Amino acid sequence: MTDTRRRVKVYTLNEDRQWDDRGTGHVSSGYVERLKGMSLLVRAESDGSLLLESKINPNTAYQKQQDTLIVWSEAENYDLALSFQEKAGCDEIWEKICQVQGKDPSVDITQDLVDESEEERFDDMSSPGLELPSCELSRLEEIAELVASSLPSPLRREKLALALENEGYIKKLLELFHVCEDLENIEGLHHLYEIIKGIFLLNRTALFEVMFSEECIMDVIGCLEYDPALSQPRKHREFLTKTAKFKEVIPISDPELKQKIHQTYRVQYIQDMVLPTPSVFEENMLSTLHSFIFFNKVEIVGMLQEDEKFLTDLFAQLTDEATDEEKRQELVNFLKEFCAFSQTLQPQNRDAFFKTLSNMGILPALEVILGMDDTQVRSAATDIFSYLVEYNPSMVREFVMQEAQQNDDDILLINLIIEHMICDTDPELGGAVQLMGLLRTLVDPENMLATANKTEKTEFLGFFYKHCMHVLTAPLLANTTEEKPSKDDFQTAQLLALVLELLTFCVEHHTYHIKNYIINKDILRRVLVLMASKHAFLALCALRFKRKIIGLKDEFYNRYIMKSFLFEPVVKAFLNNGSRYNLMNSAIIEMFEFIRVEDIKSLTAHVIENYWKALEDVDYVQTFKGLKLRFEQQRERQDNPKLDSMRSILRNHRYRRDARTLEDEEEMWFNTDEDDIEDGEAVVSPSDKTKNDDDIMDPISKFMERKKLKESEEKEVLLKTNLSGRQSPSFKLSLSSGTKTNLSSQSSATNLPGSPGSPGSPGSPGSPGSVPKSTSQTAAITTKGGLVGLVDYPDDDEDDDEDEDKEDTLPLSKKAKFES
Repeated sequence: MTDTRRRVKVYTLNEDRQWDDRGTGHVSSGYVERLKGMSLLVRAESDGSLLLESKINPNTAYQKQQDTLIVWSEAENYDLALSFQEKAGCDEIWEKICQVQGKDPSVDITQDLVDESEEERFDDMSSPGLELPSCELSRLEEIAELVASSLPSPLRREKLALALENEGYIKKLLELFHVCEDLENIEGLHHLYEIIKGIFLLNRTALFEVMFSEECIMDVIGCLEYDPALSQPRKHREFLTKTAKFKEVIPISDPELKQKIHQTYRVQYIQDMVLPTPSVFEENMLSTLHSFIFFNKVEIVGMLQEDEKFLTDLFAQLTDEATDEEKRQELVNFLKEFCAFSQTLQPQNRDAFFKTLSNMGILPALEVILGMDDTQVRSAATDIFSYLVEYNPSMVREFVMQEAQQNDDDILLINLIIEHMICDTDPELGGAVQLMGLLRTLVDPENMLATANKTEKTEFLGFFYKHCMHVLTAPLLANTTEEKPSKDDFQTAQLLALVLELLTFCVEHHTYHIKNYIINKDILRRVLVLMASKHAFLALCALRFKRKIIGLKDEFYNRYIMKSFLFEPVVKAFLNNGSRYNLMNSAIIEMFEFIRVEDIKSLTAHVIENYWKALEDVDYVQTFKGLKLRFEQQRERQDNPKLDSMRSILRNHRYRRDARTLEDEEEMWFNTDEDDIEDGEAVVSPSDKTKNDDDIMDPISKFMERKKLKESEEKEVLLKTNLSGRQSPSFKLSLSSGTKTNLSSQSSATNLPGSPGSPGSPGSPGSPGSVPKSTSQTAAITTKGGLVGLVDYPDDDEDDDEDEDKEDTLPLSKKAKFES
């Protein structure tokens, strides 16, 4: 059997009983070894990937609908559909399915025997078809019982559906409906309700096409008015004929299109309002009804899109100043519904749809509509705009940049959107939230294109900050002219929170554009005024904005913050919050902790120099004492440039040792007799003993004198503060009651003989391994409880300098080295 390729789109039915488009490709049938049988294969036309691989199961019920659809269920609650571009392709695949199942291709559904018992199967197969009772008033009860008894069996459902089709039975039943209504035969009308409801549950497209025809659909709705469970019949027909009015905002010349619109509306009404809510067992029995509505909508959009005269008239009247407000509102509502219908299209067709609207001038039309006073019209226009932004933000950006060359800033489309966001009258700001999301999409660099000729990001952001940013920040600047917000009601606070959310997004994604704007316009100072708001969520938004700026660790921002003393509002808010343990407290502490951990030197110095007195009593966290410690470390390095240069030299020599010197040291170490060395003596390389370090030890001696004058509280801080964030090895500092300080290194690797970081490296002028004899203290190794602790000499920590002022050091024994 040769493969026949036809263009199709693949749909699956989701949990909401809506059809999801899975892509467009070409279908073929062939034997698949893995599935052990003939299968349907659909390969994507874009990249040839496999969209569908489905074995034609002999027991699966396939349905052919509307000449170009094949629908079936792969498993429970998993329905599939193939929509063919051409009827011929659908017929060929249908013939192959019927050939595999041994069915006549003239049928519209293949049999499903999965749920049949052996006895039922035998009984049903022995009878060639189902014979319906004559369509008479006296036999309505019998017909209702027959329909109800056939529903549980898929095979009997199939036979009942065929009998109803072949004998034109539905039209005969509807004639009886008129008779029963004329005679006011309520019992007969109740039976007809059950019969028509049962026919819906047969799930057959051929039957739906008869029931939903122009001549039958209102009678079908009439039958469904007489629910036996209700004391009084519903009045659905009265609603559809008198209350619901079909409005042609633009005259539709195509009668087929007009009939399709009427039909879709009525069928949708039947599904939503007339039919009772289906039970769990009946849900899958209405899948064809969902499909009927879905594909009708696709067809309506396609027919309207092809009618150029209709769309031309639509946009001409939308933008015509002579069009009255009521007419314009109807036009906008139609366009909104038209765009909503387009969401049912597959991606390729949706692309063509929006391209057609763009060519017709939908964006200039929206600009005119958004400038009107009617809130309902503006709301509908906003929904249309959201469809366009979600579909193609680049198209919208290109339009607004082009119009900026011709129009003033006040009437630009994006500025109109911002103004509607700012002026939203809804107390909950529902519209403003929607508009803010659209603006965020438009200014998001992630969806901006970059080509060889131009960069959309550079061009659009330049345009936005020049023409639009001042409109966005206007309510913020107007409300922060003093030390407290001039208006602090809930709605204003919500609006400013939305503005701050967008500005925070810009700080994260727009780099130098937003940086220049913030610094030149002094935006951060204005934002921090909102820290005094009575609404905690707004104060936190302001704090989050500043935290995002600090998180960039940009010195341009840092200098701006320090110059304007922009930590003052934060510190005030922290102190005003008192001892309350809440989100404000935690967020402010986290900001200062970030400065400490990341060692942002400029901000650390600024905070301690200006705000230490206000923060020094905060002791339930170590953040502020840690900041003070960082500040003192920086000041000590600045006061002792020679010490910094010595550390640089040590660092360079520690990792650049001569290989021959290293070998000599190792040989000497192994030749040293353990008995010749006393405990408590430090290792000094022989090559270091001859070095003269007086010029280096002089600043170290001064440094040690200052260290001895430190307060006991700062020693506690040293004990609690973790210094492991530096590159040098971390230390454990224990302060005894006496005057002696013991340092034990936690890094054993640095003490191995010959290692680059080991004490006493040769060839390093002034290295820690070289100690002059003029100093008065002796301490390198302390032994307590049988444990030996080696002294290490890291480059960065000031603690190591306490041990550099030692005397009378000798090489260490092998045992002491290994125990370290």
